[in-house]
Amino acid sequence: MAPLIPRQKPWLVLLLVCLLLSNVAGLASADEGMWLFNQPPRKQLREKYGFDPSDRWLEHLQKSAVRFNSGGSGSFVSSTGLVMTNHHVGADCLQKLSTPDKDLVKIGFFAHTRDEEVKCVDLELNVLVNIEDVTERVNAAVKPGMDPAAAQQARRAVRNTIEKESFDKTGLRSDVVTLFQGGRYNLYRYKKYTDVRLVFAPEKEIAFFGGDPDNFEYPRYDLDICFFRVYENGQPLQPEHYLHWSKAGAIEDELIFVAGHPGRTDRLNTVAHLEFLRDRVFPQLLNTIRRREVLLKTYSDRGLENARRAQDDLFGYQNTRKARLGGLAGLQDPSIMEAKRKAERSLRQAVTNDPKLRDARDAWDEVSAALAAWAQIYTDHELYERGAAFNSELFHIARMLVRLADETAKPNPDRLREYAEAGLDSLKQQLFSEAPIFPDLEIVKLTDSLGYLMERAGAENPFVIQILANSSPAQRASQLVSGTRLADVAFRKQLAEGGKSAIESSDDPMISLARVVDGPVRKVRKTYEDKIEEPLRQAYAKVAKARFAIEGENTYPDATFTLRLAYGQVKGYEEQGQKLPPWTTMGGSYKHAADHGSVPPFELPPRWQKDKDKLALETPLNFVSTADIIGGNSGSPVVNRNGELVGIIFDGNLPSLVLDFVYTDHVARAISVHSSSIVEALRKIYSASDIADELVGMN
Repeated sequence: MAPLIPRQKPWLVLLLVCLLLSNVAGLASADEGMWLFNQPPRKQLREKYGFDPSDRWLEHLQKSAVRFNSGGSGSFVSSTGLVMTNHHVGADCLQKLSTPDKDLVKIGFFAHTRDEEVKCVDLELNVLVNIEDVTERVNAAVKPGMDPAAAQQARRAVRNTIEKESFDKTGLRSDVVTLFQGGRYNLYRYKKYTDVRLVFAPEKEIAFFGGDPDNFEYPRYDLDICFFRVYENGQPLQPEHYLHWSKAGAIEDELIFVAGHPGRTDRLNTVAHLEFLRDRVFPQLLNTIRRREVLLKTYSDRGLENARRAQDDLFGYQNTRKARLGGLAGLQDPSIMEAKRKAERSLRQAVTNDPKLRDARDAWDEVSAALAAWAQIYTDHELYERGAAFNSELFHIARMLVRLADETAKPNPDRLREYAEAGLDSLKQQLFSEAPIFPDLEIVKLTDSLGYLMERAGAENPFVIQILANSSPAQRASQLVSGTRLADVAFRKQLAEGGKSAIESSDDPMISLARVVDGPVRKVRKTYEDKIEEPLRQAYAKVAKARFAIEGENTYPDATFTLRLAYGQVKGYEEQGQKLPPWTTMGGSYKHAADHGSVPPFELPPRWQKDKDKLALETPLNFVSTADIIGGNSGSPVVNRNGELVGIIFDGNLPSLVLDFVYTDHVARAISVHSSSIVEALRKIYSASDIADELVGMN
């Protein structure tokens, strides 16, 4: 198995040199940025590439892009509602549609006719319709002199109100999104689609060829794709905007664009905040990830059916573990942190020298004070509110039902954000999902997390004793999972429709546990919101205002799982003296398999072995670019200047794992599936010419 991070990390050394030379702000020619569609990087594109996208070009790309509620990106790629994303993004649907006799994640799926397309049980796709700046209205709700608790409540109330007004007026999903960590607030309106049907997925062997050893590596040889079709009123959607297929695909050195939904970055954090992530958040998160990864691997090794049930969760933990290790490696390097300190000192000095920015001078100290408060409740917040103590789908459902009853009894402005009126339909779609729940896996996961609770909070902790009810973690988990009826969707609906009285009178053991937990945990959440979240938001708003005044507003905010535009070039790179080409070929996949003995995870699917002679082996399979992407961008379309689709993002290389905190395009690369290989595989390997014809506009 390849090492997670190369011991010498030559790429990291090169990154550090580049950062120090550029004072962290990024080289003038760097392809940096996860840009808002209502504030695109026109100046940068004109100066470096001589290209200025028109408003029509941007609108077309924006409305062709799709967000998956399961966590990922995609795009419309035909006039009849075909959507393309990654296999590992679509795996959530594949897993839920699988049976013990038919593991769709492993063997793949192909609907030969529209009648064979299968509806996903709880998938929601969002298409961004428009963005409205509501900063002034949100800020106006927070009056001078308000303490943090009152400010937090006022801000929550106005955001809930704005969203409901927008939803009532337009019928569109409406989300008020915090940008620049509190410096801006935008209202995002989405067209929502919930009738989404599976059309095609390749075998996992080729979608994730190379498995965990090759994950975040390059060269790569993966056909990480999956196709769905959106239906509306029982008929295939005919979207106004969809991406046309490029005949040539990605070309070396050409300018490309990525439209996707990067999850989260922390590039604008203060040094103190980064240190908190380095010393407290990431190490604890990694401990939890490693623990759950081992748990699921052990469970999977007990049998093929166990492996099928756990595979999507196990992949998620393996992927996250590797990504977080790479990010932590950057935060633990003194040179990166020193470069961050240098940039922060420069900004703070500029603030000190400008009398107009007097209000921002204490912002960094305010961030540090909020972090100190966070440290005091970090364990309780992680265990209870964030749910580390209750790793169970059934408990998650119970908590949702308990809180749904409580929150919907309140006026909309007073509700917790996730229970606000505008988002209830999406919440209920998840709550009432028909996705299978496996009791044995639930018991295994809950047993482990209750044991984790005892370790972290202490076995003699009164709250822990109350949760365990004089039982061991294994006994308690078995009692809860075996006794609950929450796997029955009709029972969930009955409780939800009955409101608070039904919840309070229920003797379901999982509901009872959720009731016991919810009161004390709400206090932890309120402390977090009032003493940490709100002070951080106010402090960072001051920092953002200072940055705008000093550096200008032609910049981009940290990622928030909202639609962003990135750009770059199709470009290889050099690592450890080896020149890596901008793309690999379909023929190279056979050599890669042979070099590893053609054993899992380097074994090509049987049909790839059988039909090798049919392929044009020189066809590009995967390619790299300098586009600025992170997790959440999986499935993002890659387009050229003409807006034609040339590929689909599915990964980044090891050097890209520090992009959560700093950007470089010297060795960090986004990895995509080349559009040419998709059509070649559909036609020559899968006999799916109808889909290929639909993609290239031949039907």
